[in-house]
Amino acid sequence: MELVPKIETVGLNLYYGDFLALKGINMKIPGQNITAIVGPSGCGKSTLLRCFNRMNDLIEHTKVEGKIVIDGLNILEPDTDLISLRKKVGMVFQRPNVFDLSIYNNLKFGLRIHRMLDGKDEIIQSIRGGLEQVGLWQELKDKLGNNARTLMLEQQQRLCIARVLILKPDIILLDEPCSALDPIATLRIEELLQALKQEYTLVIVTHNMQQAARASDYTGFMYLGELVEFGQTNQVFTNPKQELTENYISGHFG
Repeated sequence: MELVPKIETVGLNLYYGDFLALKGINMKIPGQNITAIVGPSGCGKSTLLRCFNRMNDLIEHTKVEGKIVIDGLNILEPDTDLISLRKKVGMVFQRPNVFDLSIYNNLKFGLRIHRMLDGKDEIIQSIRGGLEQVGLWQELKDKLGNNARTLMLEQQQRLCIARVLILKPDIILLDEPCSALDPIATLRIEELLQALKQEYTLVIVTHNMQQAARASDYTGFMYLGELVEFGQTNQVFTNPKQELTENYISGHFG
């Protein structure tokens, strides 16, 4: 029985001005799994990821065609509530984008933007819940007044993930979230993602093929704006259907 997709793209094209950056992307991403998007630099991985919460709308002269269906609704419809969409579909960036504020105010920020503030006790409960989910509460519960930029990089990235989780999303997009981290910190973030997939749908862009093989359930391989192959990670890595995929995975180019 085919899984009902959490995210589905149908004939998705994206133009930056006259440049066609995404070409006819048809993709079905299952819920409560980790899906990795891999491919060489400039192939459209991050552009595709940003389609899922319409962050590309912030770039001038961008045009999108086709459909992106999340939970049965086409998010490309003009009446889509983008604030609600970006709450439902959270994003974690390549480098930890902590604000030059206290840990407390970093975590309170999203609650304020989305008007989810209901008194100090509820705020602190939300903050505690987010930090517990990313394994930081015990370390930081007595340091909430400290500037978030004093944290180690791994802690900063966990804090960014907690900031997304506090908003109670369904989907978390991660754009190379470990590229600034050392190998041990990377493995710890991957362990966190494995725990989070019990509740959330995770889509991760990565240049790290070992990370995709280790951490994801499904993998999509992109090349020159096209989705060349998509399937269960084990199949894509051990028995790819396309010669181009095999050449990339085996290191013949990239």
